[in-house]
Amino acid sequence: MQLINEDDLYHVVFNAPVGICILNAATRIVEMVNPHFLKLTAKPVEELAGKPYLESFAKPGTEDEEALNKAVQEGLPYTARRTTLLRVDDNRGETVLASFLYSPVRNKEGKVTRIAVWLLENTTEAMNAELAAANEELAAANEEFAAVNEELAAANEELVSTNDELAETQASLQRSERLFRSIALNIPGSLILVIDQSHRYVIVEGDLMEKMGFDRRDYEGKHPAEVAPERYEASRHLYDRMMAGEKFSVERRSETGDFYLVHFVPLKNDEGETIQGLIILLDITTIKQAEEKSAKLAAIVDSSDDAIISKNFDSVITSWNASAERMFGYKAEEIIGQTIYKLIPPDRQEEEPNILARLRRGEQVNHFETKRLTKDGRLLDVSLTISPVKDPQGNIIGLSKIARDITEKKLEEQRKNDFIGMVSHELKTPLTSLSAIVQMAHSKLRHSEDPFLTKAMENANRQVKRMTRMINGFLNVSRLEAGKLLIEKQPFDLEELLQEIVAETRLTISTHNFNLEGCKDIIVNADWDKISSVVSNLIGNAIKYSPKGKLIDIYCKVESGSVIVSVKDEGMGIKPQDISRIFDRYYRVETDNTRHISGFGVGLYLSAEIIRRHGGEIWVESESGKGSTFYFSLPLVQQ
Repeated sequence: MQLINEDDLYHVVFNAPVGICILNAATRIVEMVNPHFLKLTAKPVEELAGKPYLESFAKPGTEDEEALNKAVQEGLPYTARRTTLLRVDDNRGETVLASFLYSPVRNKEGKVTRIAVWLLENTTEAMNAELAAANEELAAANEEFAAVNEELAAANEELVSTNDELAETQASLQRSERLFRSIALNIPGSLILVIDQSHRYVIVEGDLMEKMGFDRRDYEGKHPAEVAPERYEASRHLYDRMMAGEKFSVERRSETGDFYLVHFVPLKNDEGETIQGLIILLDITTIKQAEEKSAKLAAIVDSSDDAIISKNFDSVITSWNASAERMFGYKAEEIIGQTIYKLIPPDRQEEEPNILARLRRGEQVNHFETKRLTKDGRLLDVSLTISPVKDPQGNIIGLSKIARDITEKKLEEQRKNDFIGMVSHELKTPLTSLSAIVQMAHSKLRHSEDPFLTKAMENANRQVKRMTRMINGFLNVSRLEAGKLLIEKQPFDLEELLQEIVAETRLTISTHNFNLEGCKDIIVNADWDKISSVVSNLIGNAIKYSPKGKLIDIYCKVESGSVIVSVKDEGMGIKPQDISRIFDRYYRVETDNTRHISGFGVGLYLSAEIIRRHGGEIWVESESGKGSTFYFSLPLVQQ
């Protein structure tokens, strides 16, 4: 007798040609009985249902109990005793010989959940044969059901696995979509569209949605012909190209002047079939504007007559324009990647680190005049303007250098200085003679009864001295430019020099008052004549630029190993825009009040150079309409 599968239990019980009842293995309660069993036991179903099996058909300790226990515990069929039963048929009683067989019933996991009790008639051999045939039929059916059950179990496992895979795939797709939307939303200046094969919108995302007139709620899941027919008609041919498998990009410009770059990307499956299309729209307005600016800048750089060179903080050249090639003789491919030191003469190598230090602080180097080497070894006079190059965040990322060839300018200045020096030198000889004649005439006419002649000689003598100072100034400028202005230092009492200048000035100037104080016991190591010319020039300017009757105050102050001399007037003052250039060569402040005042703008330039060559400094403090104070410092003699 074969084991019965739990799923086939009902079918087996009510289709078996022999008596069967089903017991609950846990409680041994009769659970299901077929008609054959009732007929053989001659008991009604209500008498058997729910009753313990052993109380109805066997006593404890008998062969039936042992067989039943083995079937439950071992999961194998066991045959018990043979017994005589009364079969009732058409109200007729018939005694039959029967045997009890206990067969386990298993669930899908193979666990014994019930016991089938087979009641087998043993009256004749024919019945045995019939029972054997039934058994074989039931066994075949059971095997078939078992096979089907195994297939169903396997199919169920496969279905469970498939469901798990589908659930995981769905979760993965949801995660991917969320990630895609997050990426799309965080691409600045973008609109991302995904369409299916029929051009229906699948995904609409990006921070340009509102600006471009897209609303995710109105677009996703809908065909573009439904929500934006005009836009769709203008773009449908592009959608068709993409869905045909072509990948391409187009540029668009909006009515507001914004520029957009649109990428069309076909999305294909493993078989190479385009199943969706990805449209990426990017706002490239800023890039376009930057390109236009770069193109203009490149055109300016290429057409500039000045050499424009870029370098990094390692002094390595990174760009080189056409004028740089003409000026220095190197082609771009020869010099880019080389250091700027290739252009700097050996005696000026210290300039580069000093310039870099200033640029690292964010300063700009304007009109720095120096010399540079060409490829063929010539020295060029150049004026340099060097600026830090900054990124949008303000970080210095490089350096830009503009070099202007000032060789011709220098030659012109040299020719002018030579001319001025030659003329000044030639003028000194007749002026010296004239000065001697005027002084002799003034001496003889000093006691003349004619006051006009005496006054005239005084004025002539004053003008000769002024002319002498002017010529000496031009000569000194010429010598300074030629590097021939000698500074002969020696210790002297500063107060003595200042008193001499003030006394001499008082002899010829009676229109102003002078005050000198704070200068006692100050010894400086300087060139008496050169410092005398500086003080005379400052006092002379104070007289020229202040009204008559005003005070000119000369004051000395010792500070940190130096003396600071100041000359203060109560004149018209200097405007702020003129202060920064007041010490430049040939620079004069031009106003309605100064046009009648003579001068060539060399006095302050020469004074500044003399003070610098003494190791001092010179500067001015002034306010328009409130007078000026000129200062210069000189080192003291160390005791």
